Amino acid sequence: MTVEAHFDQPTAKASPMLHGLMTEEINYSYDGGLYGELVRNRTFFTDWEGAPYWRMVPKGQAKATVAVEKTGGPSAALPHSMKLTLESTGTGGSAALENEGYWGIPIHPHETYKGSFYAKSDGAVGTVHVAVTNDETGAELASADVTLDGTGWKQYSYELVSHAENAGEKNHLVLSIAKPGSVWFSLVSLFPPTYENHPNGFRPDLMEMMAAMKPTFLRMPGGNYLEGDHIKERFDWKKTIGPMVDRPTHRGPWGYQSTDGMGLLEFLEWTEELKIQPVLAVYAGYSLQQEHVNPGKDLEPYVQDALDEIEYVTGDTSTKWGAERAKDGHPAPFPLHYIEIGNEDFFDKSKSYDARYEQFYKAIKAKYPQYELIATTPVTSIKPDVIDDHYYKSAEEFYADVHHYDKTDRNGPKIFVGEWATREGSPTPNFGAALGDAAWMTGMERNSDIIVMASYAPLFVNVNPGGMQWESDLIGYDALHSYASPSYYAQVMFGSYHGDVIPKTDTTGDELRFFSSITKKTETGEIFVKLVNATSDPKPVTVKLDGVDHVEKIADVTTLKARTLSATNTLADPKNVLPVESRFERAGTTFNYETAPYSITVIRLKTK
Repeated sequence: MTVEAHFDQPTAKASPMLHGLMTEEINYSYDGGLYGELVRNRTFFTDWEGAPYWRMVPKGQAKATVAVEKTGGPSAALPHSMKLTLESTGTGGSAALENEGYWGIPIHPHETYKGSFYAKSDGAVGTVHVAVTNDETGAELASADVTLDGTGWKQYSYELVSHAENAGEKNHLVLSIAKPGSVWFSLVSLFPPTYENHPNGFRPDLMEMMAAMKPTFLRMPGGNYLEGDHIKERFDWKKTIGPMVDRPTHRGPWGYQSTDGMGLLEFLEWTEELKIQPVLAVYAGYSLQQEHVNPGKDLEPYVQDALDEIEYVTGDTSTKWGAERAKDGHPAPFPLHYIEIGNEDFFDKSKSYDARYEQFYKAIKAKYPQYELIATTPVTSIKPDVIDDHYYKSAEEFYADVHHYDKTDRNGPKIFVGEWATREGSPTPNFGAALGDAAWMTGMERNSDIIVMASYAPLFVNVNPGGMQWESDLIGYDALHSYASPSYYAQVMFGSYHGDVIPKTDTTGDELRFFSSITKKTETGEIFVKLVNATSDPKPVTVKLDGVDHVEKIADVTTLKARTLSATNTLADPKNVLPVESRFERAGTTFNYETAPYSITVIRLKTK
């Protein structure tokens, strides 16, 4: 097997934004995942049984009642509240509301947790005791007392300092009263330490794992999550900004309620904290249950909503929505280059997307000609700047399709592979999937002059029972721990070593389940040789680098390999498949290298 790269015949410049992030509110990716909130159903939405994830517990000889009141809450957006009434205490009794969290409330030793709730009372209760209590022993691991002031709605804040000896998640939050009377609660919140200590922020371990992928963008706020099952359940961005008490929450398309704690500004702050760019998706008039808005007059309010959203993201404080963003705590505008109009509109049986896209395109380009606009399916009414392609395949299907973009018309729209994954392994991908992913990424990298961006999806899965709606997700977690799949490490390897020059490359010999790509980073002179051996046998490879004057003999090598295709990582065994660093001391402008069975290899060659 010979791979020959002709650096004297560079074919194109590679996209600097090739590798990015995409997820949505699926698999408890935001609530119960990235978003730091520990309280589940903090606003007391109800189902036929009452307010899920809450229960009332009378202690001792107390007599108490609880009821969800659906009007009169702390704001028009949050009309619901939970009324707890302690009728009598008996001897030393009390009444408590308990919240189970997202499969538990994680607690670490000596950490400080910040919380708040809205409350009103009849004036008799006096104090609310807040605690995190162990499920098994009943021991309080952290607690605080909050004195209620007056009888009207008010937000109260508290801090809990853990005195737990060990980290654990089998805990629940308790709000209790010990004097007869009534208190109404709403928007009950508890946050652990967050990434960079950002208020209303993100889970640190998941942010650190994303940062290690070296992404360049985030496609936000997601795919189906943008559309919703119904138009009224779309990601209505104006209802996701401002104080939490003014965000009404909404039903997501994957079977559960979204808190909207991760609203538009939080998505933007996510990109800011990772030092990447947003790819902003705007709702384009189609929802998943075949509801659509007719192009023309009916669509005009949605087009205006998109224009307002772009202004919120990019406008200075002299603009209406830029000023609103500043009021929300972020005076500086955010960078923006790409805007996607809709999501997977090829599912729209009304066939209205062509006209809807044209209407959005013309309105956005008239006000913001500098932005690149992405279509979610091919259109004929107007030439889009970029087309979003989605692929969910098996490893063998990706092996067969690695040359998909080799002959793509370079004069047509650019390509955004906005969702893709090898769907093998559950809840996270196994090593066979990682090989399929790596093979596909070699094809995208070789064609990254036309493929401007690509993002694996979904990114996250809560692995607790009932947490997953979609298998084969890059990163898994429960309330306390997280782990990376073999496919995650393949992403890290490709994202970390991506050059800007794509040479003409020829491969000769036995190409059975063997894939490669070679790029050069102009700034450092480094050459990155990526080799994927998806066979069960070692595969010797000769690498030739034409047009390169000098290569140092010692090269750094990163290898990800496994003995079987089913090998994987889990919460219980998170380090079963990990990249290994080594040195190769026989590099040159021509060299031989033997790839291990079932392996992904990146060789970093120095030319300066």
